[in-house]
Amino acid sequence: MSPKLENDNRFKSTVFHALSDPIRLEIVSYLRNGEKCVCEIVPHLHLIQPLVSRHLKILKNAGIIKCRKDSTKRMYSIVDCQIYNVIDALTPQLVTSLTKEAIENVACR
Repeated sequence: MSPKLENDNRFKSTVFHALSDPIRLEIVSYLRNGEKCVCEIVPHLHLIQPLVSRHLKILKNAGIIKCRKDSTKRMYSIVDCQIYNVIDALTPQLVTSLTKEAIENVACR
């Protein structure tokens, strides 16, 4: 495998890992309607601020979200809305098909 392809795959893996947690998916979904302050994200998720900050850091390190300071607030937004194409590609039909296959694979062990 070429170094460029390996680096591309490693970065894709980082993005998919960042999207692999339901809390992080909810954060990305919540930001679909625009920039939000962490003070809005925390109550939306019903989680404590340090936990939300940890998830935001993972999304930021993956390049999915960005942060800017607005006085004393930290405002978060999506870097590129094309990320929603990736998320939305997991249609209910595809999820059903993958779930069925995963269950069958477990049953075959």
